[in-house]
Amino acid sequence: MFAHALLILPDFGLILLGFLLFHRFGYERGFWSGLERLVYFVLFPALLFNSIVAAEYSLAADGRLLLAAVGGLIAAAALGFAGRLVLRSTPAPFFAACGQTAFRYNAYLGLALAQSLAGGSGVAQIALIFAVCIPLANLIAVSTMARHSGDGLLRELARNPLVISTVGGLLANAAGLALPQFVAHALGRLGQASLALGLICVGAALSLAGAAAHRAALAWFCAVKLLLFPLVVLALALLFELPPAQARIALLFAALPTATTAYVLATRMGFDGAPVSFLITAQTAASMLTLPLWVALAFWLF
Repeated sequence: MFAHALLILPDFGLILLGFLLFHRFGYERGFWSGLERLVYFVLFPALLFNSIVAAEYSLAADGRLLLAAVGGLIAAAALGFAGRLVLRSTPAPFFAACGQTAFRYNAYLGLALAQSLAGGSGVAQIALIFAVCIPLANLIAVSTMARHSGDGLLRELARNPLVISTVGGLLANAAGLALPQFVAHALGRLGQASLALGLICVGAALSLAGAAAHRAALAWFCAVKLLLFPLVVLALALLFELPPAQARIALLFAALPTATTAYVLATRMGFDGAPVSFLITAQTAASMLTLPLWVALAFWLF
């Protein structure tokens, strides 16, 4: 089972490469800002759309997988924001901005790891999860922050490239659309580029700024995302008796560290991005230990 866990180490190596390129080899912030925009607005949406359009889905075969993933995400969101009941001294805007890190997930890392562990079938399964959970996670995150920032929820969702690509892919799949071969190949190459470049961008974005304030809340969000979220999904996978391949992908999805785009969303909506950046860094670093353990457990149980 640990042999399977070792398959994901090269992907973490790309994250470390991005960190080193930014901090030691003089690649300036302007370069990374452009590369992040390319990945976020072009490469990653191409991968999602192409994977979803080409996959074969059915409610009978994939319904329980989606229930486990969605159930875990909703539980993690509820647990993350429930910390406000105990940590009453933490300001509401801080919880609104940082609470998203308890349930959002790094889709770049998820797709790369699914490819490493299960090949094309793993990518198709986790893309289906993303197709449902990306709009849901953005809905929860944006609606929470919109109450404090005044930004419109529908406006934020309508211009999110991940929401557009996943919803578009689902509609095209449901309509039975077959992309011309040259279009599928072009999107496939863009998508393949997003896997490595996305992970390198994750590494370049790591920062420990914002660690000083509200440490108990920061620790709570990390615990929910890296421990409680996968624990809930593991329980649901056993309850729903998911097939081994689906159970492993569901647990991989749940064990991912939070999304780097959480920082982009928080700052764009007028919140302090420093603690969000710290949470991204802390969770990504900690997941180098926790993710292989969850993957090993998944291959042992299923």
